[in-house]
Amino acid sequence: MKILITDPIPEEGRRILSNAFQVEYVPGLSEEELRRKIAHADALVVRSETKVTARVLEGAESLKIIGRAGVGTDNIDVDFATRKGILVVNSPEGNTISASEHTMGLLLALARNIPQAHVSLHGKSWKRSQFVGVELYNKVLGVVGLGKIGREVVRRARSFQMQIIGHDPYLTPEQVEELGIEMSGLDDLCAKADFITLHVPLTRETEKIIGPRQFTLMRPEARIVNCARGGIIDEDALHEALLGKKIAGAALDVFSQEPPFSSPLLDLEEVVVTPHLGASTEEAQLKVAVAVAEQIVDFLSGKPARSPVNLPAFRPEVLGEAAPYLGLAERMGSLLAQLAEGPIQSVGLTLFGELAEISAPGEVVLSTVILKGLLSHELGDGVNYVNAAHLARTRGIQVVEGRSHKAAESSNLFLVRVKTPTGEWTCGGSLPRGSRKGRIVQLNDFRVDLVP
Repeated sequence: MKILITDPIPEEGRRILSNAFQVEYVPGLSEEELRRKIAHADALVVRSETKVTARVLEGAESLKIIGRAGVGTDNIDVDFATRKGILVVNSPEGNTISASEHTMGLLLALARNIPQAHVSLHGKSWKRSQFVGVELYNKVLGVVGLGKIGREVVRRARSFQMQIIGHDPYLTPEQVEELGIEMSGLDDLCAKADFITLHVPLTRETEKIIGPRQFTLMRPEARIVNCARGGIIDEDALHEALLGKKIAGAALDVFSQEPPFSSPLLDLEEVVVTPHLGASTEEAQLKVAVAVAEQIVDFLSGKPARSPVNLPAFRPEVLGEAAPYLGLAERMGSLLAQLAEGPIQSVGLTLFGELAEISAPGEVVLSTVILKGLLSHELGDGVNYVNAAHLARTRGIQVVEGRSHKAAESSNLFLVRVKTPTGEWTCGGSLPRGSRKGRIVQLNDFRVDLVP
């Protein structure tokens, strides 16, 4: 079998692949060159530079798997790959330490004006009074998003004796108690914090989560850091807040458009920037390369992949029966995530009518897809079909699947119920006979007819 690698990855990752298969290592291909090379490849390995478009994949008749050495898959047309039956895998956990350390580096650089002083001294200027900074000691750090990276930042900030407040509406009371920090609403956090650091994925819910309203709430001495995803901060509002002296500074590793050469933020002295370096350490790049290489070897050797982005690992006959409902189920999960208020405590799935006769574990297939839709609203690229159930368990979410042979309005109805401390939300889905488009037929106590 032939493995095509089109972005730079460490030798250790390449060696794992070359020990098992034929490897062609050709970074920096144009789209046309990539189309020609991929036609005879069984696997493709990329980082973020290679754009794996539908046009590239059209002629990839032998391609079985695409490995992304990293987390985000924005550079891969995952939907088109899925339609062609190509598995997409990533390596979501290799950059946790590097990203949290880079966050602390930017916090210190921002607090002590280190980049500006560096440039000044290189220009043969000695202006110490111009670069007076502030200490991190005893300052209030607001951490928005308390996943793996956010928690590592909390651990490091404690060593600076910072006072930490957090915002993450998806944490359970047990997780909050384990963290041992004060939790707060986003607006209250913005009003209290001396420094704010963001650690959330880019989703519909988090896009521009820090905007004009939040900057209005911040104090003039506040500073903000984004090492997570571009688009989380409204960059126009940030520019306006800095020009108006509403906040003291910002440190950005990610941008809504990259490279951000046209951004007016690059013209401001108060802004510290790095070119998306959160995961750019030798250690992180080694971890993600090894992880994705091992998955490709496993998959091509007949073993399941650990972090598939687009295909769950269930028996083909079970997937075949459940397949018509999977897209609908995932969208229902996403919808319930947006409707539900507060941290989710339980998810219930009940199959009715003909759907209740689906081969086991068909209900597990559907609940897995529902959980992916539900958790993707919070975690973005960090959740996939393999880890969705595990992530639900770590958040204390109880999942209950069942079948009912009671008469239902539809012969293939399934109901999803989500409970939080503040209430319960229900969504019903069905696939009309002879139709390939699933429909939402119930929202709480209301009968509806929606194509999601």
